[in-house]
Amino acid sequence: MVNIALLLICLLAGGLLRICRLLPANAHLTLNQLLVTVFIPALTLRHIPEMHITRQFWLPVLVPWFVFLTGLLFFGLAGQLLRSTPQALDRPTLGSLQLTGGISSVSFVGFPLFELLYGERGLAVGIIMSQAGTFGVAMTLGVALASWHTAKHHPVGYHPGRPPAVWQVAGNMLRFPPFPVFLLALAANLAGYRHPTPVRDMLDTISAPFTVLALVSVGMQLRWHVKPGERVHLQLGLLYKLLLAPLLVFALCRFCLDRQDYVAGLCVLGSAIGPMNTAAILASRYQLNAPLASQMVGIGIPLSFPVLLLIYYLMEGGFL
Repeated sequence: MVNIALLLICLLAGGLLRICRLLPANAHLTLNQLLVTVFIPALTLRHIPEMHITRQFWLPVLVPWFVFLTGLLFFGLAGQLLRSTPQALDRPTLGSLQLTGGISSVSFVGFPLFELLYGERGLAVGIIMSQAGTFGVAMTLGVALASWHTAKHHPVGYHPGRPPAVWQVAGNMLRFPPFPVFLLALAANLAGYRHPTPVRDMLDTISAPFTVLALVSVGMQLRWHVKPGERVHLQLGLLYKLLLAPLLVFALCRFCLDRQDYVAGLCVLGSAIGPMNTAAILASRYQLNAPLASQMVGIGIPLSFPVLLLIYYLMEGGFL
């Protein structure tokens, strides 16, 4: 419960810093730059090389990828259906919804919740789901998607009617500091490297402020007043993230894989957690609809708590 209180305090602090004008109006841009150049790379180097994935954990690894890819289809279809309406999804808005609607905040919200509900075995599943699942999605498909939307929306050497060149997307990905660090950390994992204690302690110290600073940044960008034109977009994103995604994962586990164990239950809960704050940072970094991404995180995470508890009690009571 400490993490939940910390989340609310950090979001509130970020909002107060903006409202009271204690920092420049664009201070969140500098903070985001610090997050993506220092703290996320340190977090990546700390955890990815030491991941241990066994056979029983393939489901929590693959489910976040399933949720993200299904979200791409859902929001892409919604964009087509809304194309000729006043609520049409422009490219920055579509990118923000696909990023935030498809990636859960497993590490921050899920870890304490999984441990509370399932004990140490729940926390173990959460770590695997976070590092190889949601974080892996964010640093690969998430970065590629954001780069693609940016190349289409802010084209350099881009010809209308054609998709962005591979070199444009690849260049954007390589210029996003956490991505090459992620590749390096993954190579270290595959090579069997494990951190010596001094290196592990140093990376722990460097990456420790990440959660607080990331949530403060989201709070600084959060606008509780939703513009009438954005209301439908926010509702669409939360509909998928909090309702459709867990329903799809439940159907996958129960009817396609015939899984009813605690790991499958954790996968359903993980898919219903509010959006990952790193996804909002990605949206801001790549000049997508950053205000909408911040509202998806700031509103989606608190709203996910009653949804998560309802799903848990329905599963434990045998209603699902």
